[in-house]
This record gives sequence, structure tokens and C-alpha cells, in this order.
Amino acid sequence: MLLIAKFIIVLVAILHIYFLWLEMFAWTTKAKKVFRKFPEDLFEPTKTLAANQGLYNGFLAAGLIWSLLIQNQEWQMYVALFFLSCVAIAGIYGAITASKKIFTVQALPALIGIMLLLLSHFL
Repeated sequence: MLLIAKFIIVLVAILHIYFLWLEMFAWTTKAKKVFRKFPEDLFEPTKTLAANQGLYNGFLAAGLIWSLLIQNQEWQMYVALFFLSCVAIAGIYGAITASKKIFTVQALPALIGIMLLLLSHFL
């Protein structure tokens, strides 16, 4: 179960690296295809805001990757739980305020990771 939890952590980190790239470097190109409901004329004026948001996604990815590199198993779990919780909260907030799809793409994988980590620790 711990191995599956770590796989989910890697998956969530990869997703957030993708979000970083999309928001920081491809906001006015590829992001237009991903965020189809966002008005096309707003991509250029919101480029700086999107880049800032992408940077935060990078911090989440870095924290998740860091959690996998920690040698102490207990601290590894605490750090992973913290960053997965941050992702889950951001995903839930995004689903409430922006798009329900954010829950499936962002919050759900993080919540699954949290559940698997806790199950592997307590079973």
C-alpha cells in the first residue's frame, strides 16, 4: 500500500509540474486549448497572474518530491501529508470557485494519496 501511495505522490507531483509549465511558460499558447472556457482575450493580460499561480504549483511539486527523498519514514509521511493536504485544499477550493473538473484532476488524486498513506501507516 505504501508503494501505491508513493506512486500517487509522484503522479500528483508530475501533474503540478505540468501545471507549472502550462501557467508559467505556455499560458498564451497551449493553455488556450486546455482552458477553453476562459475568454481568449484575457490570456495575455493575465499572463503574470498565471505565472505566479504556476510558481505555487511548482512549490507543491517540489514539496511532494522532497517528501519522497526524506530518509526518516515518519517524517516522510508527515511532509507528504502536508503537501498532499495543500493540494487537496487548493483543488477543493478551485472546484467550488472555478470549475468542478478541478476536483477530479487535482483534489481527488491528493485525497487518494492521503488515504493510502494513512492506511499504510495504521495497518
